[in-house]
Amino acid sequence: MISDRLFVYGTLMRGFDHPMAKLLLRSADFIGEARCQGRLYLVKHYPGLVLSDDPNEVVFGELYRLRAADELLREFDMYEACGEGFAEPTEYVRQMLPVTRDGRTAEEAWTYIYNWPVARLPRIASGRFLER
Repeated sequence: MISDRLFVYGTLMRGFDHPMAKLLLRSADFIGEARCQGRLYLVKHYPGLVLSDDPNEVVFGELYRLRAADELLREFDMYEACGEGFAEPTEYVRQMLPVTRDGRTAEEAWTYIYNWPVARLPRIASGRFLER
């Protein structure tokens, strides 16, 4: 069964005036603030999450329960240009990863991992896109 949880850490978060952020707000239930292990980079006007083995490297975002997960994930895959029909390697890949809420509640959620080199991208050291 497909997970109905989605972790977002950039322009899909609440407060962004983007059609896809509005789609998420209309079509999902906000569960709460969450975080995952990783590093955050500023790609352009949007961030990219890269996974990390270092537990001190954390990316902060929001966790949602998708009401129609299959359909919404297809929409977000198209938005992130990683759905069916996009040339490899895609800029993002959708992957399940553990996220935590309240520093203790852990669960698995889909998120979009940045899939291109980050050597020349500025790192968002705080792990919070809004604090870049």
